[in-house]
Amino acid sequence: MVCTVRLAGIGHRGGRNGYEHQLREWHVVQKNSRPNHPSTCGKVERFQQTMKNWLRTQPAQTATIEQLQAQLDRFRTEYNHHRPHRSLPHRATPAAVYDTMPKTVPGPSRDPETHDRVRHERIDKSSSVTLRVAGHLRHIGVGRTHARTHVILLVHDLHVRVVNAITGELLRELTLDPSKDYQPRTPK
Repeated sequence: MVCTVRLAGIGHRGGRNGYEHQLREWHVVQKNSRPNHPSTCGKVERFQQTMKNWLRTQPAQTATIEQLQAQLDRFRTEYNHHRPHRSLPHRATPAAVYDTMPKTVPGPSRDPETHDRVRHERIDKSSSVTLRVAGHLRHIGVGRTHARTHVILLVHDLHVRVVNAITGELLRELTLDPSKDYQPRTPK
């Protein structure tokens, strides 16, 4: 859940956590491994096992962070430039394959993808509905006359529409202020 709440199980409401929100602000596209598909994570775990085994077999064990970093730098050089890899053609090294592959170049700049979602909720007895934004719970005031009404939240980034799930009536439309936990209903 530290890296994504998008894949959360039953009872979790989705949205983005703080980490996902920060990546989006930096225009970084986050890619997670698929749930129940261990081969992707297994490759990383296998690499970590190889690195740990290599560190254990070193004659001089480290005592400081600086010494550990020097050993890790030697491992990286050995792993990428000298050690042949069975999975690569002709048992090449990763550096040799990387150097011979064509490189991609940046494409045209674009806006980061928007975040759309649909939520089915019930307005609580205090006349508000909650929505998680950037890892924080926001409370949206809808009005006491709508307490305990089943609603649909249509969320497009920070733009939210609260619609009565039975009648389709638009109960509230707003742009969330991320600096406030409670989004009060402004009188008309």
